[in-house]
Amino acid sequence: MSRILLLCWRDSTHPQGGGSERYLEHVADGLAAAGHTVVFRTSRSRGAARSETSPTGVRFSRAGGRFSVYPRALAAMLLGRAGLGPLGVLRRPDVVVDTQNGVPFFSRLATRSPVVLLVHHIHREQWPVAGRLVAPVGWWIESWLAPRVHARSQYVTVSLPSAEELAELGVDPARIAVVRNGVDPLPEGFAGGDAPADTSDASPAGDPGPAPAPRLVVLSRLVPHKHVEDALDVVAALRPRYPGLVLDVIGSGWWAEKLHDYAAERGLGADGPAATAGAVVFHGHVDEPTKHRLLAGAAVHLMPSRKEGWGLAVSEAAQHGVPTVGYHHAAGLRDSIDDDETGLLVDDVTAMTVAADRLLGDPGVRDRMGEAARRKAAGMSWPATASAMELVLRAVGEGRRVSGVISGEARGG
Repeated sequence: MSRILLLCWRDSTHPQGGGSERYLEHVADGLAAAGHTVVFRTSRSRGAARSETSPTGVRFSRAGGRFSVYPRALAAMLLGRAGLGPLGVLRRPDVVVDTQNGVPFFSRLATRSPVVLLVHHIHREQWPVAGRLVAPVGWWIESWLAPRVHARSQYVTVSLPSAEELAELGVDPARIAVVRNGVDPLPEGFAGGDAPADTSDASPAGDPGPAPAPRLVVLSRLVPHKHVEDALDVVAALRPRYPGLVLDVIGSGWWAEKLHDYAAERGLGADGPAATAGAVVFHGHVDEPTKHRLLAGAAVHLMPSRKEGWGLAVSEAAQHGVPTVGYHHAAGLRDSIDDDETGLLVDDVTAMTVAADRLLGDPGVRDRMGEAARRKAAGMSWPATASAMELVLRAVGEGRRVSGVISGEARGG
């Protein structure tokens, strides 16, 4: 079996860990289950262990912060070649997966092993958030330097639109493989994608009571480039038409206070999770059952992010038959959302408002799209994703390059 080194700037122990980190951890689990030796090298957030082995057998090695994670990983790789340090168990890996979240680790400088560059999406629209000094340097590295340093490397991305963006930067399409996201099984009690029954406030027999107020939902990290403000604008515009309309915001992040302030400016009466009167409820980070209960209770999922590799939240909402409205220019959403079939793709916040209005006002269309979304999500699994990645890594280990969508078998679940 192979010795595989995975490099990623964060993992799920990091407070800002998101969908891209979950993707690689699921891949790691699948590779370890297939018998490979897998080491996951990443940064170390406060309270995280420097090293540990997961129940699936993945060995985690953590050191460094936002910027220092990169040179420290390269140093650990160089020591590992001599059998020393936290990566000494691998010595010479059979393959290295270098995750480029804006910038890669440039692992080719520290190893003679084959390198696979994992790129979820291009960060062109997100670099301005990094600041006036970092942004131009970061974009130069991503758009010019990285494609040249990795001119002979195999690339993997998660959607066809992201593959097209890589090709626009000069990456040879014959070296770009697409390994799409999986999705976690629904928690116990959500069989068929329906929320568990809650009869605590049931009306007397024969009295259906008033129809519940419609709910929109956003599932996202609360950071600037996710543009949750657009979802707040949508609910502000539609609430006069749909009295009692509520937006549930699921997720946390350092931009949360700004969003609370913006909701107040829009007169939305935002409040915490205990509130019932506000037009916006910020739930923060929640556990899996709570997340799925909120998704299942929504009529429409909004994804106003300016850029996504795939958009895992789209698939999680789809598991409950909830269609998504997202932006056409967000790249990966053109793959995760089949426009006018499993959801709607739009160009700006005004069009997002019109699309949400259409779905709220036409239950027939909403149900049709929701059921199509559910069927699409049912065909996704993390074991299949890991199996597809294993096929790519095996090809690279044999000196071959692969391209196009790679499909894997969902072994062991």
